[in-house]
Amino acid sequence: MPIFFVAGTGQHQGKTTTTLGLAANLQAQGYNVGYCKPIGQKHVEVHGKMADKDCVLFEKLLDFELEPKVHSPVILASGVTKQYLRDPSGFDFKEDILHAANHLQSIHDVVIFEGTGHVGVGSVVDLSNAEVAKVLGSRAILVVEGGVGNTLDQITLNLGLFEKAGVPVHGVIINKVKQEKMEEVQAILGPRLKQLGIPVLGYIPYDPTLSYPILYTVQDAIRGRCLLHPEGLLNKVQDYLAGSLIDIDLVDHLDGILLVVNPHRFKESLELMIEKSRELELERVPIAGIVVTGDSRDGSQYTPDEFDHPYIMDNRIPILATQYETYDAVVMISRIEVKINTNTQWKVNRAIELFKNHVPIEQFIDV
Repeated sequence: MPIFFVAGTGQHQGKTTTTLGLAANLQAQGYNVGYCKPIGQKHVEVHGKMADKDCVLFEKLLDFELEPKVHSPVILASGVTKQYLRDPSGFDFKEDILHAANHLQSIHDVVIFEGTGHVGVGSVVDLSNAEVAKVLGSRAILVVEGGVGNTLDQITLNLGLFEKAGVPVHGVIINKVKQEKMEEVQAILGPRLKQLGIPVLGYIPYDPTLSYPILYTVQDAIRGRCLLHPEGLLNKVQDYLAGSLIDIDLVDHLDGILLVVNPHRFKESLELMIEKSRELELERVPIAGIVVTGDSRDGSQYTPDEFDHPYIMDNRIPILATQYETYDAVVMISRIEVKINTNTQWKVNRAIELFKNHVPIEQFIDV
């Protein structure tokens, strides 16, 4: 089987979810699948060394022991690009990637390499995604967000870099296609890409659940602290309501609501939600957690006992505190970019299911 290099037309196009789907579904066919993030930027420490954080997710999925030099051979941490530009002779990035690739190919039936950003990312160290794919001798899979005009522009722009590098393109995956636009996107993109000689491997519909953050992510975004019930920080957030603008008519068809309030409206807002839930005969109030705004900068203003409302205590509702005011906190929450990680297994499962249902796995076998 060939080596696959999964690239995107930019950030948040779905490279990781696509790689998850491809890896898991090849594994389900009986193949021993390897994974590598040849160039990473956002990293964690593993065994005293840096590795891209996406590797941790695949370590769990594919059941391997993460070795940074094998699964994440190059990390462009802060300052590395400047050092490279001053004196590239001190770096062996290409050799490091080839060493990792050779090792992985020797122990796996198929290896999937996941790119970073758009196809040109990495050019600053002479290793764009296109160049890495060329060095690996891989076939490129391009992931692009579903649409028409901009989607075609992005496909043409990014595939041009692969073409220039001499990298064969296995095909494109049109991701996050809104259901109401699916027929139109297929009718327009399909013939146009066929005319250009670009195979479409699949159209994956947009699934809003993959964009739901968990409370851990919210806590990071608002630079908050947990006052009560940290065990609930894995709760998923489907929507949020500001305490000063609560529309109780939304409660009957939402779940996983994050309530964002200042402490003066805490009790009033909570009891309004409880009252409406009772009127609707809901089994429980659909609150995932509550953010209390206006905390002091040093985090000393609020104490847990200020928010020990019986419903909060009985149902173990997490309470987060942030120094930001309600409006600013809501803006920060609305701008959260959500990534799949080991804390969101339900997202992993859904990503694998979406790939299985919309991208025929036969297209990647015996090619």
